[in-house]
Amino acid sequence: MEPFTLRVIEIIKGIPAGRVMTYGQIAASAGSPRAARQVVRLLHSLSMKHGLPWHRVVNAKGEIAIQDVEGRDTQLFLLEQEGIVCAFGRIDLDKFRYEGPLHREEDEE
Repeated sequence: MEPFTLRVIEIIKGIPAGRVMTYGQIAASAGSPRAARQVVRLLHSLSMKHGLPWHRVVNAKGEIAIQDVEGRDTQLFLLEQEGIVCAFGRIDLDKFRYEGPLHREEDEE
């Protein structure tokens, strides 16, 4: 598995209950700030295999990005179970955002 992929998995696993991170935040923390779409693909393909708390990842506006109704409702339900409020289709990132780890180049040496 690629180092970026491993970092993304660990970052997502580290998001605590009751908090969220954005795809872009995760990409930046994993060392590739422009790789938000790659985070989306990894989250989609690896969530079940690695037991990732996929529901704690939202877009940069604090919105649930899942398009299908069932997936969207499931994510909303899981977030609400953790005390995260989604008002008018958005999560208040100032209140619920988890800053997570910061990527450091020396970690790769």
